[in-house]
Amino acid sequence: MIPQVYILRCSDNSFYTGSTNDIQKRLHEHNNLKSWAHYTKIRRPVEMIYTEEFETLNEARKREYEIKKLTRKEKEKLIEK
Repeated sequence: MIPQVYILRCSDNSFYTGSTNDIQKRLHEHNNLKSWAHYTKIRRPVEMIYTEEFETLNEARKREYEIKKLTRKEKEKLIEK
């Protein structure tokens, strides 16, 4: 599996940032499970709009933290690249 950080667009047009080592499984969880991320659970469906790959999950989590500190405008610029 490839560690990745990702950004989802929720049904209310908000963004959700996370990290995982199984991107397809995590997207399925965000859209289908009753547990896990409450934020996306009440904003379904969500779509994957951005990913970055890393060597380790720890690196992906560090990047997730950096992205979460960005403003919406900065996230939009990142997504456009």
